[in-house]
Amino acid sequence: MANDYVRKFIQMCNYLQDPRHVARFQNVCGVKGAFPCKGTTPDSADSEPDCPGLKKRVQQGGPGADGCVGNGSVGDASVPLFNRMQGDVSARPDGPSAAAANVDPDTVRAKPLRKNSLTGDVGQEFLIHNKFLFYLFTFGTELGNEMFFIIFFPFLFWNVDALVSRRLIIVWAWNLFVGQSTKDMVRWSRPASPPVVKVEVFYNSEYSMPSTHAMTGTAIPFCLFMLTYGRWQYPFLFGFCVALSWSVLVCVSRLYMGMHSILEVITGFLYSLLILAFFQPILDKIDSFYMMDHFAPLVIIVSHVSLGLVAFSLDSWSTSRGDTAQALGTGVGAAIATHVNYQFGLLLDPPLSSLPLTLPPISTSLVVVSLLRFLIGVAVILVTRMIMKAVTIPVLCRLFGLPSDDVRGARQHMKVELPYRYIVYSVVGFSCVCVGPLLFKILNLA
Repeated sequence: MANDYVRKFIQMCNYLQDPRHVARFQNVCGVKGAFPCKGTTPDSADSEPDCPGLKKRVQQGGPGADGCVGNGSVGDASVPLFNRMQGDVSARPDGPSAAAANVDPDTVRAKPLRKNSLTGDVGQEFLIHNKFLFYLFTFGTELGNEMFFIIFFPFLFWNVDALVSRRLIIVWAWNLFVGQSTKDMVRWSRPASPPVVKVEVFYNSEYSMPSTHAMTGTAIPFCLFMLTYGRWQYPFLFGFCVALSWSVLVCVSRLYMGMHSILEVITGFLYSLLILAFFQPILDKIDSFYMMDHFAPLVIIVSHVSLGLVAFSLDSWSTSRGDTAQALGTGVGAAIATHVNYQFGLLLDPPLSSLPLTLPPISTSLVVVSLLRFLIGVAVILVTRMIMKAVTIPVLCRLFGLPSDDVRGARQHMKVELPYRYIVYSVVGFSCVCVGPLLFKILNLA
């Protein structure tokens, strides 16, 4: 009996891992790619998708060696591409050549917005028949990217609730570490293309099980809900619906982008809930330790660097290793800044007697001050990050005797990439939690 259940479970997993389901979902959403090779349409019986769990990392840099144009290429590659929803009229589907092909005038020819961060592959073009869904799911997938976190965490810390923000950073850093490390241990490939159309290629060289976008897209809103309900006054149903909608948007966007199978997205969602369940009873103790214990800075640095060394030992250089070190580095900076704030009384939490908190009346002065804090603070963070990036890699290359003219090559060495990510993003995390509030006090914006 038990063997029957195991066999059915494995069959279900294999079914959910099939890339043809992703291709059909993309087709329903209006994403289409014309694959010139015989038998490579999403519903073709001749299609041979990658087996679930295939241990390889995609390294393609363009059209396949067998004469097939992958990733949903449409039309002649010599035609100017309609990238970022704009371009030469001759490349648009409502131009003369498209009219001859009887293409819907509302159809847009597009390419991935960012090239592959590891291989430099810019991807192949595809057709968008539903612009609304394209923009919606592009927004959804950006909710799991670096720039969103650079904007979201500081805004929450400076304008809403510092306690919630710093605890959210703890969960986010651990969530990414667990997710990215699991990817590099399981080593499943991305969904096969064809039949899947790669609307995004930036992370295409990473392994894919589980979806870390689905993990962060679940951990952030549900942890935010977990930390704010009861601390702030709002209806339970409202908070739960916002968290669920946020999570679903991010998860479904990964299918739309062609980056994950259904199984990988579901696994990421459930994996993240499991991590939240683990942290829920101990998050308050971790935060208190970071603030009050005199040995906290040493423990923070040693633990996070050790985790980074573990992550870097799991596989060869890839964006997942860098993202892991980046999250851990941000966590280090934010945690040490939390300790400094508490020890010097720079930023104290509201007393328990003031709970539950309520939103202040919206006024012009409140909006202006909040926007000024946000714009000035984010500008400081971005400039700090830019300067630290420009300085750190050449210094590390000189320190370890590596050529500094090949940045990509230098960063493939753990002795460069790991300290580079830690130094840069620990400074970013410290700036968000400690430097920003100090600057606002000086500018009378606190």
